[in-house]
Amino acid sequence: MDFGFTDEQQAIKETAREMLAARSPLSKVREAAESRTRDDALWKQICDLGWPGIAIPEEHGGQGLGMVELAILCEELGYACAAVPFLSDATAALFVSVGGSDEQRDRWLPPLASGERRGASAFEPGEGNLVLDPAGADLLVLAEGRDGARLVEASDASIEEVNLIDATRGHGRVTASGGDSLPGDAEAAADRAVVALAAELTGVAQRAMEMAVEYAKEREQFDRPIGAYQAVSHRCAGMLYDTEEARSLTLYAAWCADAEPESLPLAASMAKARASDAAWHVTADALQVLGGIGFTWEHDLQFLLKRAKVGAELLGDPRLHRERVATLAGLG
Repeated sequence: MDFGFTDEQQAIKETAREMLAARSPLSKVREAAESRTRDDALWKQICDLGWPGIAIPEEHGGQGLGMVELAILCEELGYACAAVPFLSDATAALFVSVGGSDEQRDRWLPPLASGERRGASAFEPGEGNLVLDPAGADLLVLAEGRDGARLVEASDASIEEVNLIDATRGHGRVTASGGDSLPGDAEAAADRAVVALAAELTGVAQRAMEMAVEYAKEREQFDRPIGAYQAVSHRCAGMLYDTEEARSLTLYAAWCADAEPESLPLAASMAKARASDAAWHVTADALQVLGGIGFTWEHDLQFLLKRAKVGAELLGDPRLHRERVATLAGLG
């Protein structure tokens, strides 16, 4: 069995990495974070490339690809820590595509796929859903527990801005009455959203690990690179282990969504628990490798660390997902 990417998937990954490196260096991320704005120019280019429609069926104007391809893009956007609303928009499209009625799909998916309109999705249910990047969205997907969701037009909702430590994206508490309930499987859509978030967290971990390894090769103490010392090299090896395990579980969960949906609930929670832990542990360990410079405002590691911390709590923290794994596996 071939576990590698297809030629098309590899091309998607390489194109995304090259484009984001050119258009969204960490200096641009810093500008957006310090002004608490989004990178509108980058978002326009992402829409021009058709990324919002990558997992939307062709009959609704999308590219008709799948969760593996979406996970690839989410990982690369996490690697870049890009200040764009892609994750929230793509998640909203997943809810409409998987859980929506024919009428809801016909109305919302074509403009979401083209980027003509933008969606935003709740990443924390309950009274006053916590929605990612709600400002400027046309469609809001609000959660009603784990088994339900409804679509609300942004003009009919009240949005209260919330400033979390991750300033690279916007957050808001959204309240709204009414809206259109999704008649389909909202839990299956939520599991796909969990996989997309796990992929982003994996990208965050990969970037932080690379920062640490590069610094360990260049920084010298006693005329030797600090990476030559076991305390540092073993920490870097642990980062690689965490990142690769998170990636493997996340890509498996993405594959399940497309090819073996009955396995998706268990796979999604395994991926989210591991990717949440990996992103936080790797960014925290990178901070230790960098030492004093890593604690300064001027170093870009802070943006990865803060995204890792917030992302780990969204759509269920690691403990919640481990408990779900135990329940689904018949152990709890």
